[in-house]
Amino acid sequence: MTMLNNFKGNVRAAIYCRLSKDDDLQGESASIANQRDMLEKYCAKQGWEVVSVYQDDGFAGLNMDRPDLQRMLKAIEKKYINLVITKDLSRLGRNYLQTGYLIEDFFPRNGVRYIDMNDGIDTMLDNNDIAPFKNILNEIYSKDISKKVHSSYLLKAQQGQFTSCLAPFGYMKSPENKNHLVIDEETAPIVRQIFDWALEGRGPNYIRRWLEEHKIPCPTWWNRQRGLRNTQTKWEKQDPENGRYMWDFSVIKDLLMNPVYTGAIASQKKNYRFKIGAINEKKPEECIVVENQHEPLIAKADFDIV
Repeated sequence: MTMLNNFKGNVRAAIYCRLSKDDDLQGESASIANQRDMLEKYCAKQGWEVVSVYQDDGFAGLNMDRPDLQRMLKAIEKKYINLVITKDLSRLGRNYLQTGYLIEDFFPRNGVRYIDMNDGIDTMLDNNDIAPFKNILNEIYSKDISKKVHSSYLLKAQQGQFTSCLAPFGYMKSPENKNHLVIDEETAPIVRQIFDWALEGRGPNYIRRWLEEHKIPCPTWWNRQRGLRNTQTKWEKQDPENGRYMWDFSVIKDLLMNPVYTGAIASQKKNYRFKIGAINEKKPEECIVVENQHEPLIAKADFDIV
């Protein structure tokens, strides 16, 4: 009771909210705005000062490298905060080990009280036996979602549907069907020229030098111009004027080895593990390849020679 009384006099509360795409399916009650409103009213009722509100919108609970979560942890280490409150334990995270570490090690070691409002968990009170079990259930939920998502992508791969975020250079996603590729008339000639050089026996380094010398924009530049990505290559950061023309050796090598240019869809190229993500590349024969799914840029016989 002495610790509790001391705490009440000097509360520096941080509200933490999180919403992922999966959580969004649960309706308005799970939204960032509703989480924040609920927690702010709770803190006001307790007479606690809210020094900051942290929120990560669109981040999965298994991902503990969320921008505002990390910002909050740094503020805790600097002693700006001594109370963290969330709507429920899954908002803090769905990774059993790392969420448990925060509650049982990081928060206590930094003098922080943690409250999970919906589940009634309060690290200053002796009522937290359920927390480890809630952590496990939250991770099981994420694992179940991961399996369903993987099964969905596996089915699409077997059907020859294109499921990547960005279309391969030389193609674009069909406006009528995002899982179908159509030829990009602006960039397809560049791809055809690259294969022509390769058929002549030119290697990736020769091709790279020619493209750069003749100021042919690289794939990243095309995607950014079309609003498909916001990041810049290291060359564009170092030299914005000429960075658009810097072609990477690996980009050309991967392009020349991609069967998509023969009209095929090759999917499931990497081995994934739950919570870890991609761990390595599969052997070509282990990938799912479905032929004749879109108009080819390169003849199959020419691709096999390359």
